[in-house]
Amino acid sequence: MEKIKITINSTECIADKGKTILEIAKENGIEIPTLCHHENVKLYGACGICLVEGKNMPKLMRACSTVAADGMELYTDSERVKKVRAVALELLMSDHEGDCRGPCTLNCPAGTDCQGYVKQIAMGNDREAVKIIKDKLPLPASIGRVCPHPCETACRRTKVEEPISIAFLKYFAADRVLADNPYVPEAAPASGKSVAVVGGGPAGLTAAYYLALKGHGVTVYDAMPKMGGMLRYGIPEYRLPKKVLDAEIAEIESVGVKLVNNVKIGKDITLDELRKQNGAVLVAIGAWKNTGLRCKGEDLEGVMGGIDFLRRVALGEKVDIGKNVAVVGGGNTAMDACRTAVRLGAENVYVIYRRTRDEMPAEKIEISEAMEEGVNFKFLTNPAEILGENGKVNAVKLQIMELGESDASGRRSPVPVEGKFETIALDSVICAIGQKVNVAGFEELELNPWGIISSDERYFTTSLEGVFAVGDATNKGASIAIDAIGEANKAANVIDGYLYGLDTPYTAPVLSKREPDETFFEQFEKAERIKMPVRPAEERKHDFKEINLGFEECAARKEAARCLECGCHDYADCKLIRYADRYRIDTCKLAGEKHECFTERKLEIIERDQGKCILCNLCVRICREDAKQGIIGLVGRGFGTVIRPEFNKPETISVCKDCLKCVTACPTGALKLLNLK
Repeated sequence: MEKIKITINSTECIADKGKTILEIAKENGIEIPTLCHHENVKLYGACGICLVEGKNMPKLMRACSTVAADGMELYTDSERVKKVRAVALELLMSDHEGDCRGPCTLNCPAGTDCQGYVKQIAMGNDREAVKIIKDKLPLPASIGRVCPHPCETACRRTKVEEPISIAFLKYFAADRVLADNPYVPEAAPASGKSVAVVGGGPAGLTAAYYLALKGHGVTVYDAMPKMGGMLRYGIPEYRLPKKVLDAEIAEIESVGVKLVNNVKIGKDITLDELRKQNGAVLVAIGAWKNTGLRCKGEDLEGVMGGIDFLRRVALGEKVDIGKNVAVVGGGNTAMDACRTAVRLGAENVYVIYRRTRDEMPAEKIEISEAMEEGVNFKFLTNPAEILGENGKVNAVKLQIMELGESDASGRRSPVPVEGKFETIALDSVICAIGQKVNVAGFEELELNPWGIISSDERYFTTSLEGVFAVGDATNKGASIAIDAIGEANKAANVIDGYLYGLDTPYTAPVLSKREPDETFFEQFEKAERIKMPVRPAEERKHDFKEINLGFEECAARKEAARCLECGCHDYADCKLIRYADRYRIDTCKLAGEKHECFTERKLEIIERDQGKCILCNLCVRICREDAKQGIIGLVGRGFGTVIRPEFNKPETISVCKDCLKCVTACPTGALKLLNLK
């Protein structure tokens, strides 16, 4: 066979004469993207993605259908090629509605594949579920217990009846795997590079875990006696047993993370010393200072911050709060504080909140359970003055409020009712209205106007070279743990690149999204959400034992099976979205008429989604040329052309069941194999 010599991206390639550019590139390990090519069918050249540029050639060439000529000098990723590919992809995506990821995943700050692990739980594969979770989150048993689950807020099952119990399913699977055979992925070979992480809370532990898995030497420094941050010292034992947290921290340590406690930056070691000793430093110190009430009497003995109160209880200190306690605030910290006060023996516990129950940011279940435990909620009240005698709290004077106009958050603003007050006798007041950052030891870092560390939202860099920052200590301040975990995971990737001298900012993935109309949900039978069994209020309020009893296995499988599986089943292998992400296309740039979106099951074992079809015609050609069947074909002309099965006789179904070549070849997940019972 006569040979030719061509150059692709400066790589010299020797090939048989008569081969296409695409074939030669593949033989030499050079990827040229394509959506419509398959080695088992004839050349087609429909997608326009495989274009390449030739030296001194005015036109771009389709690599899949252009036969290479001796002496060609080709470029597969020139600026011109990338620009044209992006336009081709934008055209394809303009008529593609793929729902790449389910709304649960899109609404999770950590980007956990909720749909993926819920499906595995439904199938009884708990270990595989935990493996999926740990791709984004190293503390599933802990976070599953305490997360306010924004994933469930977005769950489309609410369009049928109630959302999937995603968070509780997470910790169901994690508990079982922890007890049986903990899943710990293998770390990459040692890189010889080191990172110091300051702060052993959810953000610091997460970043340390993923950096260690990448092969880096990671040391976590924390000021407290044990690791865990707010998970240990801000969340009570009855919500998160510390033996569970300890087990998950031990897993993080087992991948090579070194944990060093009782170290204060600026006292035991300086930030500058850490910078000199390591290739990078990540600051994840959280927000441990309480926001004051800003009212007269807040300096009296018996007035304490919610974070301070919970920390002292977690440390085992004796905290004398007396019999009459008021907690000021409406968030989850306030709920933790008031319920902890009940467990410490307080007889009258009040929650003072300036809005109504409907406006409370705390989880609804937390409010309900607090009420069951005897907490008295004083809605539409606000401390006007804390009263005392001999320097000690003895009462609080409350300003009666009413709701006015909506504020920037969308909630109606509370306004005082002139001249209307109420006084309550008290022994202590716990303030839980917000958290601030203690920047002692980090004064070199640039702060924003609110005294919070400024951190770039894509690079997570600070004002000091090699120092990164994430979590509650940065930018917008305190938030939920899963927010900090999400940032830390992204920052670990950025820091990994930085250690190798690479510019790798976090960039949100390009995704296709759609919102089904109400008629879509009519096909699903209603199935009641399985409730988490809890200990009775009269029993649980007297101790700090975990209040949730956990799902029984059959209940968990049944609950997981309620998932509608909204996200694309083929997302991980979808060529279209992989290329769209690689070339950073704008999915909304080209707007216009779209094909009608519908699904059909005429072949019974194969579901075809018209919304995902890009008319590459690969399935038709595979069926006709490779499978020798011709069961599916193009129907219609022009823009209205669609692909449909031509018939569905029983013998046809039998052929399809044993073939499935079209499903395997589809580059977008438009064809899906159904699980028939």
